[in-house]
Amino acid sequence: MQRLFNKRILLGVTGSVAAYKSAELVRRLRDAGAEVRVVMTEGATEFVTPLTFQALSGHPVHRHLLDAETEAAMGHISLARWADTILVAPASANFLARLAQGRADDLLSAICLAGDVPLAVAPAMNQQMWVDAATQANARALQSRGVLMFGPAAGEQACGEVGPGRMQEPEQLVQQLDEIFESGSLSGRTVVITAGPTREAIDPVRFLSNHSSGKMGYAIAAAAVEAGAKVILISGPTALPVPERVELVQVVSAQQMRDAVMARLVSAEMLIATAAVADYRPVQSATKKLKKDNESLTLELTRNPDILAEAKRHHPQVFCVGFAAETEALVEHARTKLVAKGVEMIAANLVGPSAVEARGVFGNDENALHVVWAEGELSLPLASKARLARDLVALIAERYTNWRPERAPRGKVIKLR
Repeated sequence: MQRLFNKRILLGVTGSVAAYKSAELVRRLRDAGAEVRVVMTEGATEFVTPLTFQALSGHPVHRHLLDAETEAAMGHISLARWADTILVAPASANFLARLAQGRADDLLSAICLAGDVPLAVAPAMNQQMWVDAATQANARALQSRGVLMFGPAAGEQACGEVGPGRMQEPEQLVQQLDEIFESGSLSGRTVVITAGPTREAIDPVRFLSNHSSGKMGYAIAAAAVEAGAKVILISGPTALPVPERVELVQVVSAQQMRDAVMARLVSAEMLIATAAVADYRPVQSATKKLKKDNESLTLELTRNPDILAEAKRHHPQVFCVGFAAETEALVEHARTKLVAKGVEMIAANLVGPSAVEARGVFGNDENALHVVWAEGELSLPLASKARLARDLVALIAERYTNWRPERAPRGKVIKLR
């Protein structure tokens, strides 16, 4: 279940005796590395207490649409934007009917309407209620709108009858959720990704570096794996766990990163350069620790290699995507970098004081990007870095599909959606 690692799962629980299975579902999702938040309908609380789900998920359970504390921040919108996917398990016949009608008179249904992420339901009800024409019509309507139907299974039911209508077992639901995140859009491609900061030694104990955490690059590596790519992650020093099925190459300095990239682009189709590479390094690095013998210290610095520009120059057959962290004039600087480096795309984000309100600062778990290419641009709004990475990888895959190395870009600008 590697694809669920670090994913944000919003679990809706409705009024059904199968709600007891949802407690086990929360445990299995967390075992798979997912973060889970639970929303319960009033009917669900008649079968399982909110305290059970709070203890298992590690988060307070959400129940009320008009909560005085959460609604001040538009609670249903915040939860919908927080999630990477929404699963309603169990989904009662009543809930399916209300969802099909577009009702939003409780918190869970409002979240389902407000969400723009995959929505799945796991029906659970008496077998005759499931086969009833009204329920079947509701199920077809929901599926026609893209709602995923997980089950139901057939078998003996709590009422003693036998037939379809049982909620699928937690392990089956976890497996199906896992598969949601596999797109195959980069199947068979080799993608080199750089991430994290570099460190340029001043002496054996001091170095020049920056605030990059590497989180965005590691999230992109995981998203590229989900898209079917073979991923080579060239990383500066970070404290992050290595994504599953990723080949990790650890480096420290900009020169080491440059050498690692150039050696691996020979067999790659794509380079996504998210690393925050130090622009300068000391001309000389002391072999022994510098002592505080003087009131001041002068360091002579020299330029580091421009890894992205050099990679594109030597490997024009590689589709290259760069990153630009800017404190001002985001789009203008991104387009300047796009032309100067001769690459296919630049993903730019604000950092520093100008980005604090948008939470776009180094080390955060959320970010927003403005992506530019020769003939267009697109804004990817504030989201978790995991979700943002999937959106960016999908956009890159779409652009790559129609890209030809020998084809010069032409200057048509499209509107932001």
